[in-house]
Amino acid sequence: MAASSNRIMLGPLVAAIDQGTSSTRFLVFNAKTAELLSHHQVEIKQSFPKEGWVEEDPKEILQSVYECMDRTCEKLTQLNIDISNIKAIGVTNQRETTLVWDKETGEPLYNAIVWLDLRTQSTVERLINKTPGRNKNHLKHKTGLPISTYFSAVKLRWLMDNVEKVHEAVLSHRAMFGTVDSWLIWCLTGGKKGGVHCTDVTNASRTMLFNIHTMDWDPELCTYFDIPMEILPKVRSSSEIYGLMKSGPLTGVPISGCLGDQSAALVGQMCFKDGQAKNTYGTGCFLLKNVGTKPVMSDHGLLTTVAYKLGRDKPACYALEGSVAIAGAVVRWLKDNLGIIQTSTELEKLAADVGTSYGCYFVPAFSGLYAPYWEPSARGIICGLTQFTNRSHLAFAALEAVCFQTREILDAMNQDSGIHLSQLQVDGGMTSNRLLMQLQADILCIPVVKPSMPETTALGAAMAAGAAEGVSVWSLNPEDLTEVTSEKFEPQINPEESELRYARWKKAVQRAMNWETTEPVNNGNEETSIFSSVPLGFYILGSMFMLIGAKYIAAGQK
Repeated sequence: MAASSNRIMLGPLVAAIDQGTSSTRFLVFNAKTAELLSHHQVEIKQSFPKEGWVEEDPKEILQSVYECMDRTCEKLTQLNIDISNIKAIGVTNQRETTLVWDKETGEPLYNAIVWLDLRTQSTVERLINKTPGRNKNHLKHKTGLPISTYFSAVKLRWLMDNVEKVHEAVLSHRAMFGTVDSWLIWCLTGGKKGGVHCTDVTNASRTMLFNIHTMDWDPELCTYFDIPMEILPKVRSSSEIYGLMKSGPLTGVPISGCLGDQSAALVGQMCFKDGQAKNTYGTGCFLLKNVGTKPVMSDHGLLTTVAYKLGRDKPACYALEGSVAIAGAVVRWLKDNLGIIQTSTELEKLAADVGTSYGCYFVPAFSGLYAPYWEPSARGIICGLTQFTNRSHLAFAALEAVCFQTREILDAMNQDSGIHLSQLQVDGGMTSNRLLMQLQADILCIPVVKPSMPETTALGAAMAAGAAEGVSVWSLNPEDLTEVTSEKFEPQINPEESELRYARWKKAVQRAMNWETTEPVNNGNEETSIFSSVPLGFYILGSMFMLIGAKYIAAGQK
């Protein structure tokens, strides 16, 4: 009897698919209280076929979604919660990651090229060289973005140029392009049997093909990248019914929310007012600040992006964004590549054992540097090493690196807006590391506020889905929003020490710059010639002439 009355008291539930770079999750929330009732998570394999390349298998991504859905529904049934109470599903996803598939067979035509991937660096350099004044911000007035390897258009261009299957499918009008949200919604709503090919404004705004003023695909941008508009998904708002689930335990449930992961976190943190901001610590690190209904262009290396559009007839809101490529990914690198930790949780203990980096600084520019530099030629660097440095100092330096990178983008944001944030709202997987949160407060010299329910990205997608017209089980009125309980980390070091450490970090960043060039000179048999360095070539030739001259002089004196 108690179980059945429990079920009734729960009321409507809303689910969220959270498809991230390193894992997929399915989470179910109570629409009235925002309480997380159950979830399941599956890790996603990343492959690195060549240096700088990062790929994922689209079929594995889709399968992981089905697995997470099935397992979560089983857990809810065990808790005696009726899954028929799930009234809507929201989708949130890793942004920019690029897929092309065949609409007739439903098969992906290549692996998903992940947002971190660097294979398009030479394409980007070529595009920038073609612009007046070699200006990487040439398209910024329309897109809010610099020309960079980060965004989807150059990845799509690479696929069309280098993958025969993609090239043929485009020519025969069978190709469909999408970011991860488009792929999932198309598959879940029927795939080749009538699946809905759409995206939302937040994901579209990360492609470099979308005009953030007209809020649609831009014919001039598509011409610039030579991409046919027919392969693009239809752009929809972030909160409306796109289609219905066509298989699995939730068949018939509407998919009615879609937000890129960082926009979803902004919504989940309830940053609905102009000036509110949040920082998400995932694979990368993303600081977004709501700037209201008019886009604001940055003079300090930040992106202008669409924050959300919560309904067909609702206005779009914009955000300034500072994007850092490597945050949680540095933990994975320390674990998988160096083997200095066995699990992610070990990192905190290792770093806490020493409580300092002992002058060691780590710039994890594995994919170049994103905001505020946008320097694809930078590479990772560890400096300040001594014989005393050990793995604990390196662990501490890795955590500090995440905090210093956040400080750089927060400084840029403060300069752009002229208003300094008095505290930083945070979320994401890395926020469970208490040492990291304390370090962040120390390095920013402002309090860091972490919600007690860390799944704000999934919560944002669930809110958008539950609030959609035709679903309407989640109210987004300010007076109806649930008060979020949180924990606050106050700065514990003096600002002078913080500034000193930050200045050393900036010095290390300069050392990491201009490291990689895309066109190495070789002598025709793949071996780099010593003469490819002009100064070294002159030095060696000069030395040879001097030796020959000395030989003749010596012979003449005999």
